[in-house]
Amino acid sequence: MRGDRNVFGDPLEPCGTDPLTGFYRDGCCNTGPEDIGQHTVCAMVSREFLAQQQQVGNDLTTPRPEFGFPGLTPGDRWCVCADRWLESYRMGAAAPVVLAATNARALEVIPIEMLREHAVDVPADPGGLDA
Repeated sequence: MRGDRNVFGDPLEPCGTDPLTGFYRDGCCNTGPEDIGQHTVCAMVSREFLAQQQQVGNDLTTPRPEFGFPGLTPGDRWCVCADRWLESYRMGAAAPVVLAATNARALEVIPIEMLREHAVDVPADPGGLDA
């Protein structure tokens, strides 16, 4: 792990290993200067989200082995770009979000309230949701 923090300010939890996600393919939504797209939102992709992304030209279902991308199916956990998630939110197709595995840098693009609306994890201390 790189020491990145989640939206609660805690150490970033893993997002997914099957398929192996993350810009750095380390299972976490870590980010850095090389990550131009800010793959910081840990989403549990839904059929609606995948269809909406394909509609706007971001095909997340077709495998691209040359990029280490297996292609996604509904229910997969994947680090998605903050801008792409926000776009899907505005179009009514936001994927559920795992807040403990969502990088704090996502808050530079997406208000915490929007992420909370679609949270599928509940922290041990719900008071942290007020962050």
